[in-house]
Amino acid sequence: MTAVAPMIWGSTYLVTTELLPPGRPLLAATVRALPAGLALVAVTRCLPKGSWWWRSLVLGALNIGAFFALLFVAAYRLPGGVAATLGALQPLLAATLAALLLGQRLTLRTVLTGLAGVAGVSLLVLRAGARLDGVGVLAALGGAVVMATGVVLSKKWASPAPLLATTGWQLVGGGLLLLPLALCFEGVPTESLTGSNVLGYVYLAVVGAGLSYPLWFRGVRALPAADVTFLGLLSPVVATALGWIVLGQRLGAVQLVGAAVVLGSLVAAQVRRRGPSVEVAEATVEVAEAAEVADATEAAIHRKIASAPVDNRPRVRASGRY
Repeated sequence: MTAVAPMIWGSTYLVTTELLPPGRPLLAATVRALPAGLALVAVTRCLPKGSWWWRSLVLGALNIGAFFALLFVAAYRLPGGVAATLGALQPLLAATLAALLLGQRLTLRTVLTGLAGVAGVSLLVLRAGARLDGVGVLAALGGAVVMATGVVLSKKWASPAPLLATTGWQLVGGGLLLLPLALCFEGVPTESLTGSNVLGYVYLAVVGAGLSYPLWFRGVRALPAADVTFLGLLSPVVATALGWIVLGQRLGAVQLVGAAVVLGSLVAAQVRRRGPSVEVAEATVEVAEAAEVADATEAAIHRKIASAPVDNRPRVRASGRY
């Protein structure tokens, strides 16, 4: 189910170019994040407690606000292929951060698979003669860094709150960061919206955020950090496929090879060998958990027996046959 989220995000380019008004990327990002976050918070009726107030703002800035802002800067200053190729570095960055912050082992297999993913995305979307812009390159790299950091910190800071609630907190935090940026750089929108514009904004808010981000953060909770970010490579594959199907864009042999390499790297990243040591470790954990449950049950029985009232009245044996 986690893979559905980046597949949905792959449709964002088509929706943005075909349905939304031009020149307002920060407004689109704000409308995508803030209404969906407020709706999730209203539905769950759950607010952060204690340290989760600032943690929600940090995660919202990393996963939503700063990521969207840097993504749009890169999109404006770089060709789409260059931005997507630099963004494909995210699995390698997440694997490195997971090794530093979570103690997860950085294996040669992960590094090679990540490099294959970058190569596949470059074959899929990169075009010859693409120009490079220093600010755009830094923005694209920054977007990959903040998103990878957000995924790893989301894994490190496991929230006890329901999934929809924590998702809503992050969307609201990111939206509140984006709102002043949109007003400062793009101003208050004055043009009237068409039916297509409204449809595009509704799709981004409901599907592009309200549906996709709970699925994404569910995967962040359940899977290793690097494995989740590898699934993000599906976005350029879906974007390219939609451009071919809907817009009639040309898809050549090089793009097909790139898509195959990306999908191969995804499969290689998700499939893990299960050696005897892993099985023994898992069995040991299961035995330890069972022992803890047994000890807790026994202690509860002893407490109940100790707290039960004692009947000290003399017992009289009734006559009769037994």
